[in-house]
Amino acid sequence: MTYPLRETLCVATILLSAGPLAAQEGASGTSFVDEFDTLDTARWYVSDGWNNGGHQNCTWSKDQVAVDGGKLTLSFDAKPQGERQFSCGEVQTRKRYGYGIYEVRMKAATGPGLNSAFFSYIGPADKKPHDEIDFEVLGKDTSRVQVNQYVAGKGGNEKLVPVEGGADSDFNDYAFAWQKDRLRYYVNGVLVHDVTDPAKLPSNAQKIFLSLWGTDTLSDWMGRFAFAGKATLDVERIAFTAEGDPCQFDGSVACLVN
Repeated sequence: MTYPLRETLCVATILLSAGPLAAQEGASGTSFVDEFDTLDTARWYVSDGWNNGGHQNCTWSKDQVAVDGGKLTLSFDAKPQGERQFSCGEVQTRKRYGYGIYEVRMKAATGPGLNSAFFSYIGPADKKPHDEIDFEVLGKDTSRVQVNQYVAGKGGNEKLVPVEGGADSDFNDYAFAWQKDRLRYYVNGVLVHDVTDPAKLPSNAQKIFLSLWGTDTLSDWMGRFAFAGKATLDVERIAFTAEGDPCQFDGSVACLVN
């Protein structure tokens, strides 16, 4: 895939010229690329046996997380567990990550009331303010992806971005370049949103998450839930390139791509 030269050159120039920077407090994760030949449990924690609250109609289950043929699959299915009639899949990094480029290549699930998410997050459970940076594909309309960020629990920064051909019809590349004074979102190598307002920029090191979940209550946002059979979020690759590190794979927005 060929990406626009101007945008990728801009990102690469900034990162490579930045040099080593002081790590954010609590940021212990280093650059990596994971193409899911196996599920690296030293890197990934599999959520299992709970839900995130009344808005979520499924229980996180290790049975809804699988790796096969170089692909991570997170599923949503009608398998009762715990307090919920549905089970769903999530993985999260064990370490926290700071400024740099976060990238995923994934194919989203289809269906109203479902959310296919790639995001970074830290919060009260880790004795930190709620900071978050999101890509979320809402299954009610997979022609778009929603980007958003939270700073100390304050959101309201949503923007819907078109995904050519649909986020559920094929694999697409999503990335965000997070710096102290700037946050940029990319879809298939194209810059789609640029945030420079200091009040809208997270600052705390965060864990990286991939998840597929559903809701019965957030219908205004995610659509009225209607189960139509097992749904899946498929992931071919995820990567983090720390600020100041060279790009790690062809097609990365951290690279100079011709």
